[in-house]
Amino acid sequence: MEHEIHEECGVFGIFAPEAQTVAQTCYYALFALQHRGQESAGIVVNNDGVFNAYKDVGLVNDVFTSEVLAKLGLGNMAIGHVRYGTTGTSGRENAQPIVVNHLKGNMALAHNGNLINATELRAELENEGCIFHTTSDTEVIAYVITRERVKARSIEEAVLAAMKRLKGAYSLVVMSPSKLIAARDPHGFRPLCFGKRDDGSYLVASESCALNAVGAHKVREVEPGEMLVITKDGVKSDTTQCGGKKTLCVFEYFYTARPDSEIDGCYVHDARKRAGAFLYEKYKIDADIVVGVPDSGLDAALGYAQASGIPYGIGFLKNKYIGRTFIAPDQKMREDRVKIKLNVIASAVRGKRVILVDDSIVRGTTSRPIVKQLRDAGAKEVHFLSSAPKFLNPCYYGTDIDSRENLIACHHSEEEIAKIIGADSVGYLDIDHARRLTGEYSDTFCCACFDGVYPTEIPVSAEKSRFEQRPIATRPISENPKFQKKKD
Repeated sequence: MEHEIHEECGVFGIFAPEAQTVAQTCYYALFALQHRGQESAGIVVNNDGVFNAYKDVGLVNDVFTSEVLAKLGLGNMAIGHVRYGTTGTSGRENAQPIVVNHLKGNMALAHNGNLINATELRAELENEGCIFHTTSDTEVIAYVITRERVKARSIEEAVLAAMKRLKGAYSLVVMSPSKLIAARDPHGFRPLCFGKRDDGSYLVASESCALNAVGAHKVREVEPGEMLVITKDGVKSDTTQCGGKKTLCVFEYFYTARPDSEIDGCYVHDARKRAGAFLYEKYKIDADIVVGVPDSGLDAALGYAQASGIPYGIGFLKNKYIGRTFIAPDQKMREDRVKIKLNVIASAVRGKRVILVDDSIVRGTTSRPIVKQLRDAGAKEVHFLSSAPKFLNPCYYGTDIDSRENLIACHHSEEEIAKIIGADSVGYLDIDHARRLTGEYSDTFCCACFDGVYPTEIPVSAEKSRFEQRPIATRPISENPKFQKKKD
């Protein structure tokens, strides 16, 4: 696990009534979903059954130049993806969407989530002769669907059959020569919604902010276990996989989703403000100013300020050109990275007692330099509040927390954490309040990373690099003992 929480992936798809610049539509939608992943980006355009694809590592704006978008051409369908990998290494080979040419035609697939049975499925497929070109579980999904497609009458029949075999978190967008399919796992761990545009186009996206970005209005969520099939005749729904208990990842509201997105009838901005108000109920701190850590701590800070009556202030200026997953390999570089990413506004905090609100405290390695910046700027007191509860357990469904070893709350009390990060006090949101983020108490959230109650069985192998660790011969022959010459 890196020094801070990494998010999931973002998926998007469009089905237009006639050929148009769907690549550009996909491009703008991926821009809106960039916060969900900054390792790589990809788009596949369907032009009368011919798939034109491009993907690479980097941000959307870097990957898709005007020349690349022009080469993708016109089409009536397209799917896109932005990636932060929770399984598999960073690299072009793991970029999505994945395109498959099979016995019955073409298929393109984009995936958000993490399978808990990917290791078992991959071993089964390899034993049957399948050769994998990536180290992500998305290729496992593609193989399972393709194998079902060979014997199925339609692509939707194949996807439905595959859903019965996949376990864990998945929000899928699948494209065939004539259909666009959206599918969500029976627990609904990751969000997925669909919408419509005035020109008759249907769209699916991880978040509603992507629909808004391309001039579409949200129709509704794709339900947990539901499959939508979009064709020239309209939208059909299959709910045969529905009926299980919904467990949306609650961290979507704390951190992952964009504040202007609406999930299950609640705007993320409102949920985060509510978290800040809950923090005030628990921690009534005497202070002069409330400051949020950009970006995902700002709304909760505003909620605390409004509930407490303490003035809300802008305490940090964020460098807009550094992404959320800017990775630093050692402690000094992590601290330097914070200085580059965030600059304190000294006049706002000098001589004041500051309440600092952030979305979470994971390892504390980024919290410490942020607190230090406030101290160096002359803050009299710094009280650090997390709008999320304590991280105490690994996540197996897509958020990059694969070990308890580096979670600071597993090994230290709030008082000890305050000393470690240099704050006067530290506080966390309660689990009960986390379940009330949408306004009413809900037992339909997955809070396993906080309370250890997992909606599924725990996988045997869950490390992000589990496919890299497999005993595959990757050494040069000269280094393989099997082929070395015996000494005389």
